[in-house]
Amino acid sequence: MTDVRVERSETLSRAEAARWLQALSTALAKGGDVTLPVGGVTVAVHVPEKVRAEFEIEVEGDQVEIQLEFSWRTTAVPGFTRPDEEPMGLETTRASL
Repeated sequence: MTDVRVERSETLSRAEAARWLQALSTALAKGGDVTLPVGGVTVAVHVPEKVRAEFEIEVEGDQVEIQLEFSWRTTAVPGFTRPDEEPMGLETTRASL
């Protein structure tokens, strides 16, 4: 069960998408408590010093999808490392576009 979930899909111009990514980038660089715009509201979260990052790009026909995901635990468990918290490797697949 998810404690909180905010999800929104919308069509943006490149400039609007860049502004949203800039806000996210600034929040990640700053760390601590950050506030991000999501649609007409804002969401405040605490960002720790280290986060797990996942990147995926998929091209299927004329559809291109890029996914960025950042995750972290809200509480630290001393001496515990989840299997999915291993150093991130680089997995690539070459395709002709």
